[in-house]
Amino acid sequence: MNRRRWLQSLAWFSAGTAAAANPLARAASSSGETKKPIVLYCDLAIDPAREQEMLDAYHNHFKPVAQKHRGYVDLKMLKLRKVIQGGPAPAKSINYRFQLTYESEELRQQWIASADHVKYWPMIENTVADKGYLVLLTDAV
Repeated sequence: MNRRRWLQSLAWFSAGTAAAANPLARAASSSGETKKPIVLYCDLAIDPAREQEMLDAYHNHFKPVAQKHRGYVDLKMLKLRKVIQGGPAPAKSINYRFQLTYESEELRQQWIASADHVKYWPMIENTVADKGYLVLLTDAV
C-alpha cells in the first residue's frame, strides 16, 4: 500500500469511526446530507530531550480540553517508526505526526481561536525544534 492510499484509508477510517460515535454525523447521514470531516496533519520535529514533556502536555492538557470543543471528532499524536514505501521521506528530525479531525474547517477555526487552544497548544509547540513544520489540511472524501 502506498503512502497516499494509506493516508486516504486512514482519513476514511477516522471519518467512519467519527460518524458512528457522533450523533450530529449520524443525523446528517440519515437525512441524506453527507458531511465529511477535515483532517489536519502536522509533521513535528520534537526535541528528544523534551519528548516526555510534550507527551504529558498532549495527554494531560491539550487532548482533554480539545475533546470538549464543538466539532471535535478525533485527535492523535503519532510517533513515526519508519518509512515503509515511497518518498521523499520526512526529514530525519521529524519524529511525530499530529493528526486532528474536525467536523468542518469552520469549527476547527473556532477551536484554534479559543482561549483553551491559545493556552494549551504552546505547551506542545514549545517542544518542537523547528517551528516551520509542515501542516496539511485535508478533506475526507
